[in-house]
Amino acid sequence: MSKRFKVWVSRPLFADVLARLEQYVDIDAEAVERVHDAQELKQRLAAVDGAIIGLADRVDAATLVGNDRLRVISNLAVGYNNLDIEALTLAGVLACNTPEVLNETTADYAWALLLAAARRVGAAERWLRAGRWRGAMRFDDWLGVDLHGRTLGILGMGRIGQAVARRASGFDMRVLYHNRSRLPAPVESVCAARWVDKAELLRESDHLVLVLPYTSESHHIIGAAELALMKRGSVLVNIARGGLVDEAALAASLREGHLAAAGLDVYEDEPLVYPELLGLEQVVLSPHLGSASADTRRNMAELAVDNVLAGLGLGPKAGRPPAPINPRVLEARRPGSKA
Repeated sequence: MSKRFKVWVSRPLFADVLARLEQYVDIDAEAVERVHDAQELKQRLAAVDGAIIGLADRVDAATLVGNDRLRVISNLAVGYNNLDIEALTLAGVLACNTPEVLNETTADYAWALLLAAARRVGAAERWLRAGRWRGAMRFDDWLGVDLHGRTLGILGMGRIGQAVARRASGFDMRVLYHNRSRLPAPVESVCAARWVDKAELLRESDHLVLVLPYTSESHHIIGAAELALMKRGSVLVNIARGGLVDEAALAASLREGHLAAAGLDVYEDEPLVYPELLGLEQVVLSPHLGSASADTRRNMAELAVDNVLAGLGLGPKAGRPPAPINPRVLEARRPGSKA
């Protein structure tokens, strides 16, 4: 009998999903959510043929030194800035992610944050829970910002951005977007969205949602200068990656009353949050929950399992992982390849 591959799962997953994986491979699955330091991560990955990991697990060239066993790694996320794709490719390790299955759920959550921030839901709830609603409220207490009839700006118009845009019709909002590439006219029509340059997007948006990937080029794409261009009294929501926003500049803009509110699901140094943001009542903060519905998290786990099994040449999709990030690794493995 041939030796079975071994797969490490770096965080707790649904038992039935793990059972499906275990039909094909031996698994070492973490039962408790925790952070793995660089040395432990290196040791774990050196002892397995495949791995399913989270965004907190940072795999770089140093992590892969001396590792000639690992064949495939699947991120439980769409983003993969925790992975050094060049290093993985050079090491012959297939990298995968879990795109598409979380588009609609994450778009829903963008609107949850947008509404909560604009209408001051978080601060008002804390006020109520503290027992401060003991008498009549002033007529001008807890005044928020309307969404209906206003302008929604979307920076980054991939699948999630398009899903955010489609929902705006229910609020009778004008939708503007900026993307490196303009969308085809039929897609713009479905989204009822108009492309503008970045400066116009910032100037015209009453509510701005960030839905773009994090790269070295997009680092602090929203900084002090960009925030100053935004309308006084506007609202910023970030459901993409924390490093897109200069958090010190954001805190200053909120403190000075230029921005009315912000809704943040991601942070530059998460799980740490920029301290000044914690003290600002006009910020709604959540711990990276964009994809956190029961159905979507299960679909992400299923896709990660499909990626790993296929990358190891197992299961019904053997050799055809659904979501490869560096597919040329697969090309190099094919017989007769000159790669």
